[in-house]
Amino acid sequence: MSATRAEHAPRFAALGDATRLAIVAKLAKGAAQSITQLTEGAGVTRQAITKHLRVLEAAGIVRREPIGREMLFLLEPEPLVALQDYLERVSKQWDAALARLKVHVER
Repeated sequence: MSATRAEHAPRFAALGDATRLAIVAKLAKGAAQSITQLTEGAGVTRQAITKHLRVLEAAGIVRREPIGREMLFLLEPEPLVALQDYLERVSKQWDAALARLKVHVER
């Protein structure tokens, strides 16, 4: 069963920030990373990265995993796959609507 638009909205909102997209890109490389690792090269403070991670975590896009005394963050791919499926469905709907419009205009 596919998720509704209301279920996707928090995920799209979480991804609507350049810093959060950069965090997702770093985590998409596959390895769990600490806040320190995610802060490197980000151009923002550790506290800012922590706030962004909370938003991504609340949206279900990342999860935290304690390893010893350190907290590591991992990407949760399932919500992103669901967003991709949703965008593909919307794209097909728009393609069909544009095809109907083209037929109508060319008459």
